[in-house]
Amino acid sequence: MISAPMPPAATVSVALVEDDPGMREALERVIRAEPSLRFAYGASTATEMLAWFAAHPVDVLLVDLGLPDRPGLEVIRACRELQPACATMVLTIFGDEVNMLSAFEAGASGYLLKDGTEADLAAHILSLHAGGSPMSPSIARKLLVRWRGQGPSAQPAAGTEGADTLSPRETEVLSLIARGFTYAEVASRMGVLLSTVQSHVRNIYGKLDVHNKAEALFEARQLGILD
Repeated sequence: MISAPMPPAATVSVALVEDDPGMREALERVIRAEPSLRFAYGASTATEMLAWFAAHPVDVLLVDLGLPDRPGLEVIRACRELQPACATMVLTIFGDEVNMLSAFEAGASGYLLKDGTEADLAAHILSLHAGGSPMSPSIARKLLVRWRGQGPSAQPAAGTEGADTLSPRETEVLSLIARGFTYAEVASRMGVLLSTVQSHVRNIYGKLDVHNKAEALFEARQLGILD
């Protein structure tokens, strides 16, 4: 009689909240492909994740900062209160100092940019669970510069006027997002790479001084960028 293979002695359970379906599916595939990890849940909104998280213990939580209903920072804070033992890591297109510092202050222990680091995501998750603090190289450098006292102030730059600073391509991206298209669909319609759209979105958020799509669309309408 051939016995069934024994399951791994221990696996790290992982949940994630990411509003872009293509990115969420890609991250899920990476997690499922690693035997030491167990994909527990994937949500597209903060509300969905918090409702699930309240009743399901998990080892690691991956959070996108630019969520459609509530800022990812709120998710990090709430989840740290609900499950203090859960290690949280940010996965985002925002590499600015303000978001970085805010995420660490909210309780994140890792910060990765969506710039190709998904390929090493499994190793980063295992490192995080083991007590490490995975960071993209540019994020680590920003922290190092700040600790040396040479970095810029963590306060947002004053006087940025979105209507004057958004480029035509950024305005086009924002307009398509306002019509309900995902980042992948925007990239397809514009004939550019998904990473290019994400870069435009990062710039838009920075110029409008917002943290998610809902805030960006509201601010753009207030400034007259969108009808």
